[in-house]
Amino acid sequence: MDAAAIEAALTRAEAADVLKGTGFWPAVSAMRRDRFLADRYADRAAAIDRRAFERGVKLRVPAALGVSGLAVASAIGVALVVFGVKRDVPVVFLVGAGVIIVGTHSLTHYVVGRILGIRFTHVFLGGPPPPRPGMKTDYGTYLRSTPVRRAVMHGSGAVVTKLVPFVLIPFSPWGWVCGVLIAVGGIQIVTDALLSTKVSDWKKVKRELS
Repeated sequence: MDAAAIEAALTRAEAADVLKGTGFWPAVSAMRRDRFLADRYADRAAAIDRRAFERGVKLRVPAALGVSGLAVASAIGVALVVFGVKRDVPVVFLVGAGVIIVGTHSLTHYVVGRILGIRFTHVFLGGPPPPRPGMKTDYGTYLRSTPVRRAVMHGSGAVVTKLVPFVLIPFSPWGWVCGVLIAVGGIQIVTDALLSTKVSDWKKVKRELS
């Protein structure tokens, strides 16, 4: 897709109520592969993408507010884990583990992305069922980044999510809870292999590295 075709696609997308059929996503794909095109059109693509996102996703908050909420949630998860161990309440420990898994996933995307120069506009609730927090990238900085950096950002949250259950095992004084954590970690790895490579983070990693 050359510059003229991208220009035409972006013009159609700016005038359309929905992006499907405008050629916007093929144009974005071309920008991901060509740094010159990304530098030229990234801000324009970002404005179109943000408008479409805000029209289609209602359960959203600005990135700063959402990240603060995720950080607080993760801290609460840690506090529940500590409380569960000190008071010998394994159910509280497991609830805390679940909160940490959910809270740190998108938070990791954010931290790694910002380190690599990728910014974010919103935290939202959505994604493949069940709904969960997600980070909306700022396409201006996303498209101007390198494929490897984009891939690392996409993969980071998935890696941390898989690590959390295994990291918590040494802190559990209950054998059956350790078994649950191992099962949760194993199930996540299996679902990643079967589903995420098709619809979620690992699909995006594969796309960027290709």
